[in-house]
Amino acid sequence: MRQIILNCKAELVALQKREPSFHPGLAIVQVSGDDTLEVKNMAEEVGLHVVRICLPEGTDTEELVDEIAKLNEDPRIRGLVLPRSLVSNAAMNAVMPEKDVDGITDVNLGRFVRGNLSECFVPPAASAVMELLEQAALCALGRKVLIVGENGSQEAALQKLLQMEGMIAVSCQWQNANIVELLHQTDVIVVTTPAPEGFGEDWLKADTTVIAYDSSATAFGVSSSHQDFRQNESGPSPEGIGLLTAALQIKNTVESSTRWIKQHQHKKWNLRPLKLQPISPVPSDIEISRAQTPKVIDALAKEVGLRPAEIEAYGRNKAKVKLSPLDRLKEQPDGKYVLVAGITPTPLGEGKSTVTIGLVQALGAHLDVNSFACVRQPSQGPTFGVKGGAAGGGYSQVIPMEEFNLHLTGDIHAITAANNLLAAAIDARILHEGTQSDQALYNRLVPTINGERHFSPIQLARLTRLGIKKKDPRALAPEEVSKFVRLDIDPSTITWQRVVDTNDRFLRKMTIGQSSTEKGFIREAQFDIAVASEIMAILALTDSMADMKNRLSNIVVANDRKGQPVTAEDLGVSGALAVLMKDAIKPTLMQTLEGTPVFVHAGPFANIAHGNSSVLADKLALKLVGKEGFVVTEAGFGADIGMEKFFNIKCRASGLQPDVVVLVATIRALKMHGGGPNVTAGKPLSKEYTEENLKLVADGCCNLQKQIQIAQLFGIPVVVAVNVFKTDTEAEIDLVCQIAKHSGAYDAVPCNHWAAGGRGSIQLAQAVSKAADQKSSLRYLYDLKMPIVEKIRTIAQKIYGAEDIVLSPEAQSKVDLYVSQGFGELPICMAKTHLSLSHQPERKGVPSGFILPIRDVRASIGAGFIYPLAGTMSTMPGLPTRPCFYDIDLDSDTEQVRGLF
Repeated sequence: MRQIILNCKAELVALQKREPSFHPGLAIVQVSGDDTLEVKNMAEEVGLHVVRICLPEGTDTEELVDEIAKLNEDPRIRGLVLPRSLVSNAAMNAVMPEKDVDGITDVNLGRFVRGNLSECFVPPAASAVMELLEQAALCALGRKVLIVGENGSQEAALQKLLQMEGMIAVSCQWQNANIVELLHQTDVIVVTTPAPEGFGEDWLKADTTVIAYDSSATAFGVSSSHQDFRQNESGPSPEGIGLLTAALQIKNTVESSTRWIKQHQHKKWNLRPLKLQPISPVPSDIEISRAQTPKVIDALAKEVGLRPAEIEAYGRNKAKVKLSPLDRLKEQPDGKYVLVAGITPTPLGEGKSTVTIGLVQALGAHLDVNSFACVRQPSQGPTFGVKGGAAGGGYSQVIPMEEFNLHLTGDIHAITAANNLLAAAIDARILHEGTQSDQALYNRLVPTINGERHFSPIQLARLTRLGIKKKDPRALAPEEVSKFVRLDIDPSTITWQRVVDTNDRFLRKMTIGQSSTEKGFIREAQFDIAVASEIMAILALTDSMADMKNRLSNIVVANDRKGQPVTAEDLGVSGALAVLMKDAIKPTLMQTLEGTPVFVHAGPFANIAHGNSSVLADKLALKLVGKEGFVVTEAGFGADIGMEKFFNIKCRASGLQPDVVVLVATIRALKMHGGGPNVTAGKPLSKEYTEENLKLVADGCCNLQKQIQIAQLFGIPVVVAVNVFKTDTEAEIDLVCQIAKHSGAYDAVPCNHWAAGGRGSIQLAQAVSKAADQKSSLRYLYDLKMPIVEKIRTIAQKIYGAEDIVLSPEAQSKVDLYVSQGFGELPICMAKTHLSLSHQPERKGVPSGFILPIRDVRASIGAGFIYPLAGTMSTMPGLPTRPCFYDIDLDSDTEQVRGLF
């Protein structure tokens, strides 16, 4: 027994050297009066964390099963010991097989009987009997052993072990009519349950060895002519084989811990791709999505190396992923990092999301490479407006696409709630400060409760920032009280707007406070679309819960009348914002049509925000894919917008560097840039776009060449992906690939993933793999110490091709203010149309000689950037004449969504 304990201790020490944060536990469920002290002491000596669950007398099976279910769900518990007095078949089989260190579940016993010893646990009592027989040299071929007691799992396991050693094992109950004859014919008797009265020593033959499971299993008194393994050197053992059984329970628990660690060690995924059978003509996106049955999300999580405790399932098809794997895998090398960007798009979009999904399907399902897609959560603005959903398209989609496009796990709703709580706090504070004296405000902000007054932690933080070191509310002088309670917000400087996730042009400007209850505190305000909220940008750029809390605290909502910034923390609301965002910070795990993993997280627009999915999703995915794997993420709209912000904002925040840029181009967009007719959503394409026209294509490649040059400014190799449509001709595609290569692209390949799934992007995947092996070094476009205006000018001239910029007086005054407030060294996030390199949507190709007008400059201090507004850019889109919602409906019988695309 001592040797078993010492071996277990050494094994656990070695295990924890490899996994320092792993502290496995043994749960001991007992009923009042049960003695489990020995098991507890052994477990603690070995180094296991012991959890004792003491149930009252009279506990029934259902109550016991409830306790077992809780322990099953606890990832720290690696072994579970049940009270023998309450073990029923239902309770026994409620234990997860991998935690069944008693080896008594039907699953464990079945595996054992079939010989799958690496997947089961041998019942400790049965193992203890075998240990004793070996010590006494009684394990001999042909030796007869009689097991007397119940015909239960313990007896069955022992019988199997004995037979494996070549012994003759017979199991019977005390009521067996031939019990006396069997006893006289047996060399070894194992007694598992007490014998009825009347059984005595004279029933045994001479030199019979008797092994009792415990003292209650005494069958009869035994004399010196019989070897009794209930005895030890100091006399009769009240435990029978109990101590040895306990030690073997500990051994099984340590083995369970070892198996669990091995199972969850990072390794090449054993990913089971979903079969895809594309048909022609290609059905609608929602029909394709609905025809595929996704893997259960728990199974996908396991395939990519996530542990059960690291995910929170939202139904069958999606799950939130906790941030803890970042710590667990911190020593794991990152995989290759790929950014998908695009040329300046048509209003229809050019398929960056589709290319992203097609690429990871090719890598993961066809080339057997660990690969993750990281994409943004779509706003319902475009989903019900013009563009439709953002799950990809055709046979390269995130599924189920209706779940992806509608609500998902509620992150945008959480952002909306947090944003509008902060907006409400601003106006409420202005009202209360305008209608109350200093002392009245103080009495309400720091109320007396049960005769005592205390500052809340966030109020103490404000006192510290104000230089007031007092912690007793009664100790503040009148001038300190006034300083504490008065934010003195200047309403004309409020930059924080309410948001809603709907395209609603009539909320672009409005008047609030018109009710008589607001006592004349009326001001002009506006709504932005929810994904333009600074809180969305914070979600996308944060790298931990603590960082998010800090960023939320630093949000500047207005200035006071002295020109100093007023923050969310000053308003006392930052802690509440963090509470509303505590689940939104976790990326959502979904899958592609071919069963490869996707993280969906954050969804800032690229024209009015920074346009990239979250840093946290990218970091988690890079660890999960491992050194040889690939993470493919997407930047919104053209490379001049989404990609520029990816490098200058996101990469600065994350510290990550991409290995490859995939630049998506379509023949139709190139024709538009070459002088083709306007492309309008909802209207059929002109014949120039559906018939071969090499001149339009060649002329339009100027935009492609410009976007390649933009990517090269940052020092990263470029692979051009020509997203093929059925009307494209081979000559047009070849021409684009040829021009792209001559313009500096590492490679240029056609992609047919929309019609063929991952198989249609194998060539792209191979090109990306080769490009990722090229040496590269990220170069930022500008130094953060440059003046704000010079940073704006650098982007305008080097990225957009502008001759110069011009700031409105309002914009210049904002720049001066932000510099005076200490915000001059933040990166720039330009708000500009995505339909042109310039600020004028109608100017296609590569405009030049234009002056970029900056009409306003705003600051997202929590997110960490300054954002100038170029031209007439609006932060609230409007609905077109015929929005997408005309086609969207619900089948009231099946509850299936119709018309979503």
